[in-house]
Amino acid sequence: MIRHIEEITLDSLLPRVFAREEMPYSQVWRKKVVFRRGGRYLVEAASGGGKSSLAAFIMGSRRDYEGSLEFDGRDASALSIAEWQDIRRSHIAYLPQELSLFPEISAIDNIRLKAELSGGADMHRIDAWLDRLGLSDRREYPAGRLSIGQQQRVALIRCLCQPFDFVLLDEPVSHLDEANNRIAARIVEEEAERQGAGIITFSVGNPLLIENPEKFNL
Repeated sequence: MIRHIEEITLDSLLPRVFAREEMPYSQVWRKKVVFRRGGRYLVEAASGGGKSSLAAFIMGSRRDYEGSLEFDGRDASALSIAEWQDIRRSHIAYLPQELSLFPEISAIDNIRLKAELSGGADMHRIDAWLDRLGLSDRREYPAGRLSIGQQQRVALIRCLCQPFDFVLLDEPVSHLDEANNRIAARIVEEEAERQGAGIITFSVGNPLLIENPEKFNL
């Protein structure tokens, strides 16, 4: 299995749905882009520009693209199912825009399930994150009964409960107020620094307040 992923390389990548369209200028599509472990990146685009598609391509949940996507020089299309499972469990953490929580189980069980499957964060760290994000008194609530902002904070904690070389964040704080936004940003920065990981945020602007990211316009 992979020890670390040091680089994610996009080379002439383009969603097939865009292939016959007249595309506006992009710093990503049909270009060569390298995301390096430990870097900070912001991929900006308006709605419909392909932010979630790019995140899905990197996670291997979609392959409807032209060009190539490589992990340390190896084409992602050549990876086996077992290798993809290892990447998702131990190398790339992902916060999808739709959050994908299990609504019928508690907030803490949503988080614990991920932590136990991946061998990631221990309960001491999880409890500290819940406290910092104002969720300690909501830990036993079914996720489906939480506000969307609370769900977003739960999903962020769950995302970080694994080993990772890169964390992908798709519109990570769209429902958070400024105070929780700053706390969330600090938690992500601390955990990425602890693991030596890269941060790739997909959003309009820099709402997560990551310091000095390298910016790409889709």
